[in-house]
Amino acid sequence: MATHAELVLRLGSTQAAPGTAIDLEGLLINDTGSLLSAPITHELHGQWTDLQGRTTPASFQLRTSANTANLPVNAFTRMVWAGSVPDHAQGLLRLTIQGADNTLLALQVSGATHSLPIENALPAQPVDTVDQMPPAPQTDTGLSPFETFRNALSPYEPIYLALGNRGGANARFQLSFKYRPFSPTDPANPGFMDHWYIGYTQTSLWDLHSDSIPFVDTTYNPSLFWAREALWETTDQRWALGLNTGVEHKSNGKDGQESRSLNNAYLQPEISYRLDGGSRLSFMPRFKAYVGTDSDMDYPAYLGYVDWKLRWAQDNGMTLSGLYRQGSSGHATQIEATWPLQRTALHMNGHLYAQYFQGYGETLLGYREKSSPQFRIGIALVP
Repeated sequence: MATHAELVLRLGSTQAAPGTAIDLEGLLINDTGSLLSAPITHELHGQWTDLQGRTTPASFQLRTSANTANLPVNAFTRMVWAGSVPDHAQGLLRLTIQGADNTLLALQVSGATHSLPIENALPAQPVDTVDQMPPAPQTDTGLSPFETFRNALSPYEPIYLALGNRGGANARFQLSFKYRPFSPTDPANPGFMDHWYIGYTQTSLWDLHSDSIPFVDTTYNPSLFWAREALWETTDQRWALGLNTGVEHKSNGKDGQESRSLNNAYLQPEISYRLDGGSRLSFMPRFKAYVGTDSDMDYPAYLGYVDWKLRWAQDNGMTLSGLYRQGSSGHATQIEATWPLQRTALHMNGHLYAQYFQGYGETLLGYREKSSPQFRIGIALVP
């Protein structure tokens, strides 16, 4: 592997049973300042070491990626090598890989020995592409219920808290997560069911200048959707086409005259292009159909049938995103910008966050009310 590019290694799981298959995942990052063309190592060798200092040879064979990585500046590619846990191992093991002396990898081994011998857990020969890869064996990773849940949970929409002062001090914050109910048996080649998600987003507008500091309105937004970032991509990985499609419910959790509720079925193609210099531009229009929604509320007139979304993101740098929607009775514009705080004098986690909003539909309760231009600034955990 090219020494001037960074290869980050990690085990596909932190726990496993003896004799079972285990993945070694690699992320090759091009930080050289120019196009990188590097051969991919088909076999990695090293050793397992237990707490008593006993060692066992380790061997991993490539089962994804091509023979050569061709990476633009600041781009990255992912690869996976397949190996096995020592047949009679127990307890904590340390894995060292030849040529990666600064990489510390640990694996907790527990449970009964796998009935298959180690030599049957690996492909007989190295393979170059996912299409040639044999089906991965079903394995018991030994993960606890909490770890299984944690591995299936990930961020969805941006998570932020931002403060503004137009019309009095106020705040807007958002929480958003998605949960994958099906874990792929082969992470490098997930099936159709592995791309289903249960999503939840909650957005609140908070009045900070009134005596009781009340919440103006909160939108609760559960969803069920199928998503894949790259249904298709060019060989140089510059162009990619993805898809997010599903159904969602939005409600403000109130009753009586202040109750607001709607349902959408949506289709969101995602077209992205990798730019020179290490950034990506994505166009993600969301086409919406209102289903099971009270027509008297006239949501489409103010919230429209399409959310036009555009996003530009640098690698470990600035992100800019824009949203525009147009209905027959009104429109809305939202612009967001973030910058990683690790790259400031604060050296802290998170991102500096700025938001501009103007138009209709900032809250469900007041979707018919036009909001004056509002600028807010705060912190984002997920940009």
